[in-house]
Amino acid sequence: MGTGLSWRRENKINRSLLGDLSLFLLLGTFGAFMALPLVFVVSNAFKPLDELFLFPPRFFVSNPTLTNFSDLFHLMAGSWVPFSRYVSNTIFITLVGTLGHVLFASAAAYPLAKMRFPGSRLLFAAVVLSLMFSPKVTAIPNYMIMSWLGWIDSFSAIIVPAFASSLGLYLMKQFMEQIPDSLLEAAKIDGASEYRIFWQIVMPLVKPAWLTLMILLFQMLWGTDGGNFIYSEQLKTMNYALSQIIQGGIARAGAGAAVGALLLSVPITLFVVTQSRIIETMASSGMKD
Repeated sequence: MGTGLSWRRENKINRSLLGDLSLFLLLGTFGAFMALPLVFVVSNAFKPLDELFLFPPRFFVSNPTLTNFSDLFHLMAGSWVPFSRYVSNTIFITLVGTLGHVLFASAAAYPLAKMRFPGSRLLFAAVVLSLMFSPKVTAIPNYMIMSWLGWIDSFSAIIVPAFASSLGLYLMKQFMEQIPDSLLEAAKIDGASEYRIFWQIVMPLVKPAWLTLMILLFQMLWGTDGGNFIYSEQLKTMNYALSQIIQGGIARAGAGAAVGALLLSVPITLFVVTQSRIIETMASSGMKD
């Protein structure tokens, strides 16, 4: 009786080949639909001007050309600030801001997740509440604070606020709470300090969280143009320099299409390289008491 019941349950749980194929086709359709904007941007980057202004527009390029990229190269070579300066500014802001945010968010999330102290719930409630505010709402207070600190027209006005992004703190705390307390207590019994527990036990176990966080913040900082904080041309980012090309009118439409492809290439490459590690770590890091 019991054997027959378990056999029926197994038959209910196991999907048929037709069900697996239908699910694969459904997910493949949604995946292809979500990839259409990316394919369209890449296709536009290789279109000549006559194809860019066709109506109705063509989705795929008919006569691919590299003229758009060569025009972009000549425009950048003619700027009075070397294009390499824009690139180095962007790389510096992105790397320092991303690594600093992961470090500060992880260090702040650990005591909130695994220690009990007066005001911890109030602090976390403030973090959650801050997620509800749009950056436009806090733009004026942020500018006033940066001005008071003397950080206007400097990289600090962009990098330091990135360190304190509340999204990373929330994400890291939620992941750290899943780590069994018994594992940390065993490490303390063995004589491990809090710093050693944090670096050698906690951080490896929450690897999916900080890898995801790195991708999210990298994309945000890579696309920054300095906003209202940076005014010197020598401190501007690559996104600002390329956006000036897009605003050059119809004559620069081809170079503008190449700009879109270049801005997307780095974040997408980063995601493609790291997404397998994220999925692998998520699948192997589940722990229970």
